[in-house]
Amino acid sequence: MSTIPQSPDRAAYPPPTCSSAAPDKESEPELAGSSAAVVRLRLQVKRIGPHFRTVLLRGEPGTEKELVARRLHRFSSGGMGPFVRCHAGAPEDALSIEARAAVPGDALESLTRMADGGTLYLDGIEEMPPDAQASLLRILRRHEFAESGGRLTQRLGSRIIASTSVELRALASAGRFGQELYQRLATVEIALPPLRERAVDIPELVNGFAARLAIQHGCSEYGVSPEAMESLQQYSWPGNTRELENLLRTLLLQREGRMIERRDLPVFAEMCVPLPAKQDTEVSASLQHVIEHHVMRVLMDCGGNKLRAAERLGISRSTLYRMLDSGATDMTRTPRL
Repeated sequence: MSTIPQSPDRAAYPPPTCSSAAPDKESEPELAGSSAAVVRLRLQVKRIGPHFRTVLLRGEPGTEKELVARRLHRFSSGGMGPFVRCHAGAPEDALSIEARAAVPGDALESLTRMADGGTLYLDGIEEMPPDAQASLLRILRRHEFAESGGRLTQRLGSRIIASTSVELRALASAGRFGQELYQRLATVEIALPPLRERAVDIPELVNGFAARLAIQHGCSEYGVSPEAMESLQQYSWPGNTRELENLLRTLLLQREGRMIERRDLPVFAEMCVPLPAKQDTEVSASLQHVIEHHVMRVLMDCGGNKLRAAERLGISRSTLYRMLDSGATDMTRTPRL
C-alpha cells in the first residue's frame, strides 16, 4: 500500500502570478523523483545555478519548468533576491499601475529592474511579441557590453530564465523567433523530461502532491492502492505532472473513503497499457490512440467545453485547439471502449 506522509515538509507550489518577493527557501518544493532523468536534472541545476546569466528551459506543458527555474534561482548568488515571474506573451500585464510609475521605461526594462539582484523568469518565451523580443535583446546586448568592460550608466543586475514548450531553435530557423535572441537565451539550455519517461517517479509524486493538496483543502490524508498506482504508472500523461496533480485534486475532493482504488480511475482502467521500453511504428500508433481517446473522454465529460477540458488535461487552451485543428482528436467520433 502506498501511503501519504504524515508530516509533509514541502509547501504547495507558488501560484502562477508575478511575484518579486524573496523566496522562503525552507518552504520551496524539491524536484521529486529518483529516476536517472531527475537525478541528472538535479545535478544540472546545482552545477549551473551558481554561474548562469541566462538559461533556456525546454519541456512539454506541465513538466514543472517554473519549479526548475525557482531551484536555479535558489542556487544562484542572487538566491535571496527577488524572483519575478511573468508570461512572456504579455510582460506588461505583470506590472501594476504603481509599478509602471515607480519604474519608468518599457515593461521588460521595468521587470528587469524589479528583479535586480535576483532572477527574472519569462514563461512561454515562444509567445513573446516582436517588439518585446527587440527590447529583451537590447537588454541582453547591454549586459554583454558591460561584462566586456564597456562603460554604461546601468547594467543588468538580474539573471534571466526563459522557458518554452516548443523547439525554439526550429522557430528561430523558420524566422518566427529572433535568431540572435535565441542564441543569447540558449547559452545554457536544459531539457525537462516528460512524465511518461520517468514513470518510476510517480509514487513519490503522488504522495507529495496528495499530502500538499490535503493541507490546501483541509481534507484528511488518503492512500493509493497498488492496483491504482500501477494504472497511474502505465498512463502516458500528455499533461505531465500538472495533469497528475489536477487528477489527484479531483480524487481528493470526490473520494468516499480513505483509499483510492483502481475503480476510482475509470478512464485509466480502460486506457492504461504498459509503456514499452522501445517504440516502433505499431506501438507509436497505439500510444497516439491512447492520447486521442483520453482527450475525447475529457471533452465529453466537460460537455464540449474546451477551456474546462484543457484545465482538466493540464495543458494550455491553445495546445488543445492545435490538437483539434490538426485533426488529432475528432469530437464527432465515438470513443472505442
